[in-house]
Amino acid sequence: MSNSGGPPPAFTVLLVCTGNICRSALAERLGSAYLHERLGDLVADVRLTSAGTQAVVGSEMHPLSALVLNGFGAEPGAFRAQQLIERHPAEADLILTMTRTHRRDVLAMAPRGLSRTFTLREAAGLLDLVPPDADLAGDTFRERARHLVAALATARSRRGAGAEDDVRDPIGKSAEVHEEVGELIAGALLPLLGRLADLHEHHTSPE
Repeated sequence: MSNSGGPPPAFTVLLVCTGNICRSALAERLGSAYLHERLGDLVADVRLTSAGTQAVVGSEMHPLSALVLNGFGAEPGAFRAQQLIERHPAEADLILTMTRTHRRDVLAMAPRGLSRTFTLREAAGLLDLVPPDADLAGDTFRERARHLVAALATARSRRGAGAEDDVRDPIGKSAEVHEEVGELIAGALLPLLGRLADLHEHHTSPE
């Protein structure tokens, strides 16, 4: 698809939870801050967005999730929760859900998205099965990133799945639970985004 001379479309990562005020909200803002630090002016090449299957539409990030996010050195900014609609998974290059139930919800909405849809922790586990030096060819960053997603999907047959792939909902729980959830999200998400950033950096050279 041609782009009529405009900037290339961003590689889009969609993060999904239930209310879009705790888990996916934190993941979106934490990931965005991390990518800004890694990619600088090139950060526009990756777009992180989030939505909830039963979103508290228009709400700010939960105060305890915001506190955890602050601990990672990031800010909620003007975050507002939004409801997951069909357009979101249709436009996403990579869909990361917080639980297997959320993944089923996404696939019920966008069944053709199976090869692009993972739980966050599932994708992080699959990343270990894709060597850092794997050949992810492509003329553009987005093409290489899409090949990474395809490699994750191919690796599924070599990894089991289960309850350990879920990130539990911290809503109504203590600050300690919110912190534990934040640590799980960071531990799974940042290596994934780091691999994406590597694809960009390793192919950036003077013309």
